[in-house]
Amino acid sequence: MTALQVILLQLTLPRDQRAKSDLFQSTWKLCCRDSHKTQVWLCFFTLSLLTSCVNATPVKVQDLQTCLQKDLKGAIETSDAKLYAPTAENVTDSCQHKVLSCCMLELMMVFEEEDTDPSKTQCIFNFNSTLTPEINCPACEIYSLENSTVFYDRLLIILQKINANNAK
Repeated sequence: MTALQVILLQLTLPRDQRAKSDLFQSTWKLCCRDSHKTQVWLCFFTLSLLTSCVNATPVKVQDLQTCLQKDLKGAIETSDAKLYAPTAENVTDSCQHKVLSCCMLELMMVFEEEDTDPSKTQCIFNFNSTLTPEINCPACEIYSLENSTVFYDRLLIILQKINANNAK
């Protein structure tokens, strides 16, 4: 009998018999004799589930696109800042969040310098908080410095590409 079957059996027993069951106690001792090994495997199993779920969730970019085009286009295009502007070719499946994070950081800087209304920029901060860190991705500073209009156009293209990939 497996440990799962024993646990399910325990759940079906009356409450006063659960802890007294010889079958449960003997199976529990057999299963957890090497409790440190069990703990290691449980941790490994949990971490593997968590890491597989993190990258499986697609990034929602439609709300961000709407926010950028409706409320923030003017503030971005009037800025005279030079920004690190990745291109759509820089976006890979393994570094999608990193590229978006770089763009969000640049936007936050622009909005700070331009004293943009915080109620309009909240969508940027909310979106940035949903991004998960990725490893082995290039730093933001490797992208070319461009004016804010080029940055804005490239960002919209990146968001369209990601939205199209998520739709598949």
